[in-house]
Amino acid sequence: MRFDRRWLRGRLAFDAVVYPERGYRILKNHQRLFARIVGAGLLVATGAIHLDLYLTGYRTVPTIGWLFLCQVIAAFAFGVMVLASKSRLLAAAGAGFALSTLGGYLLSLWIGLFGFREVRTAVGVVAGIIEIVAFSALASVALSADEHRPVISAPDENRLLDRVQMGIPKAGWAVAVFAALAAGLLGAALSAAEPTVTHTSEAVFKLTRIHGVKVITNAKGFTLYWFVPDSKTKSTCYGTCAAYWPPVIGTPSASPGVTGALGTIKRSGGELQATYDGHPLYTYVGDSAPGQASGNAINLNGGLWYEMDASG
Repeated sequence: MRFDRRWLRGRLAFDAVVYPERGYRILKNHQRLFARIVGAGLLVATGAIHLDLYLTGYRTVPTIGWLFLCQVIAAFAFGVMVLASKSRLLAAAGAGFALSTLGGYLLSLWIGLFGFREVRTAVGVVAGIIEIVAFSALASVALSADEHRPVISAPDENRLLDRVQMGIPKAGWAVAVFAALAAGLLGAALSAAEPTVTHTSEAVFKLTRIHGVKVITNAKGFTLYWFVPDSKTKSTCYGTCAAYWPPVIGTPSASPGVTGALGTIKRSGGELQATYDGHPLYTYVGDSAPGQASGNAINLNGGLWYEMDASG
């Protein structure tokens, strides 16, 4: 039997006139389906962003690395479950997860989280925006009411759950206001988190054994690193990179046992950065205590980083 598109269009138009309530429900269902797909997709997207960050350096940061891994697993799990289910409660859980992830990012920008202070990056801005949109989409799915479907009468203790599952009238405005508030907080946090460089002025080098390897550290025992893209006369680490990897500023001096060639190069701002055997030196914000070398052999901020071993 040949499919007649004109007949189908006519039937849909007839149903829309004769059965307006049915048309309304179809429209609402399509809107919720679209919002659920968008929300689930954005949860997967933020999970992918955090997975990339985890694999390219954040896994080395104590506590924060594990949180990133948990966030990745949860984001993918929520994304799949929200997409596969029509449950409003799952949509609400996904919205809460997106909002909590954004909250953790804001805390790390403002005051630090578990000893780690985040800096403003382009990928962080993108992830924050994705989380706000994901919250808005999933919260609208969880709270939007079907005005043509009354709440089924039930015992008092079950009525609240029934109302939640049926949706809350006019909740769209509340979701919009909450999303706008979250966007405002993100903007305020980003404006206050302008990448700043905290220069490391401990240019006294000493020899320390870390994980069985003799490495060069500063006077406080923090491991010094060199950046593969640098040259003997130029540092390529500025802006956000230098916020994660503070350059060692000052004319270096050596403690007994440090035998490599010491020197300096001039940075773009005019400061003298210490070098060891021709390598400009840096510390790493992921090292929260002396004796750590969590920045060794990771690919972050545009290139590979290695601890400065005694042999150069």
